[in-house]
Amino acid sequence: MRISVLKQNIMTWGLALLLALLVGQSALAGNGLVKTQNSFGQTIYVSPPAGMTATTGTPRNGLQVKNKYGQHPKYLRQVVPYNSSEAKGTIIVDTGARYLYLVLGKGRAMRYGIGVAREGFEWSGTHRITAKREWPSWTPPAEMRKRQPELPAFMPGGINNPLGARALYIGSTLYRLHGTTHPSTIGRKVSSGCIRLTNDDIIDLYQRASIGAKVIVI
Repeated sequence: MRISVLKQNIMTWGLALLLALLVGQSALAGNGLVKTQNSFGQTIYVSPPAGMTATTGTPRNGLQVKNKYGQHPKYLRQVVPYNSSEAKGTIIVDTGARYLYLVLGKGRAMRYGIGVAREGFEWSGTHRITAKREWPSWTPPAEMRKRQPELPAFMPGGINNPLGARALYIGSTLYRLHGTTHPSTIGRKVSSGCIRLTNDDIIDLYQRASIGAKVIVI
């Protein structure tokens, strides 16, 4: 009899704790915090960029940001203070910080979260945007196919293409600024040298950046 009562109490306490957690999480989400995961895979709630609120719907004004991919707020596209001697329209890729800056002038830049080259594939330099493609096709380089024999010789553009919705080609290199089918990799060292953005962000950058624009990778 005592064991049955003990089991019942444990179940009651467990349900109460679960309810409290669910209510607490709902309250957090309702306060404009963004749901994401930390490096241990745990669900956490963090604040959106300073001065902004998060929404799961369509932003109603410039102070709202849509966290479509569940990113950490620091990687959400936003205008930030940025002093640079580079001309308006210059793209600066800070691989260490995992940010791409599009210089807007007057001490501001549009900042995007990015995925960068993994260890052993890092590079830096100054080039120009030489081409732009919507839903680009992909021909994996021979060196990449040697490392990954399962890759196709050619992949047409589309929603399953690793280059995503848009691509901006960097000089005469094999590298691109492009979208991705894996937005969760933004903020990580994952690629063979290309710089990846979410599809929404690369579409935004594609519309703003011009062929001939300077690209500085640091």
